[in-house]
Amino acid sequence: MIIIHHLNDSRSQRILWLCEELALGYDIKFYMRDVTTRLAPPELKAINPLGKSPVIEDGDLVLGESGAIVDYLIRTHGKGALAPAPGTALHEHYLVWLHFAEGSAMLPFMLRLYTGRLGDAAAPLKPRIDEQIASHLKVFEDALAGNDWLVGDALSGADIMMSFIAEFTAIQGLGDAYPNIVAYARRIQARPAWQAALERGGPYAFTLPAA
Repeated sequence: MIIIHHLNDSRSQRILWLCEELALGYDIKFYMRDVTTRLAPPELKAINPLGKSPVIEDGDLVLGESGAIVDYLIRTHGKGALAPAPGTALHEHYLVWLHFAEGSAMLPFMLRLYTGRLGDAAAPLKPRIDEQIASHLKVFEDALAGNDWLVGDALSGADIMMSFIAEFTAIQGLGDAYPNIVAYARRIQARPAWQAALERGGPYAFTLPAA
């Protein structure tokens, strides 16, 4: 049985969703953010020295990092689902998106979050951070033009990884600038497997309000 170490209102939500899409049996070990600091509890460090979620256990294997977890679960338990065939051009594009989510797109959002606590001291960095958010989201927005999903127009692990970026964008009220991304986030959250993951995982701050 797969165990998911799940922090509320975090990127581990997409691992719950992935397990539901693959119809995998899993248990959840819940961790709650501090209501004041919004930081993860120190108990997470018992499974991940960085104190971050998601982490999964699958037998003797303990694995962190969202991209690695998505890749592992699909390769090991997916039975050919949610990834293009290895050796194809689509698979290479799939790998790009799998890594783009955390390797590129999330960084400027995190910089905005952290520097936002500095007040006026962050002013010199703000234009560059805003430009980086806009440029990354434009790549994402353009990739969704005329497409429901990112790779071969079929749901894949790339969409699992990019779901948090889409939800984060939508919840910040950027729909006018990035309508394709917001529509994509709504398609994701309308899926029965996503809804099942929400029921298992509990309240999620990035659930979109009804249109």
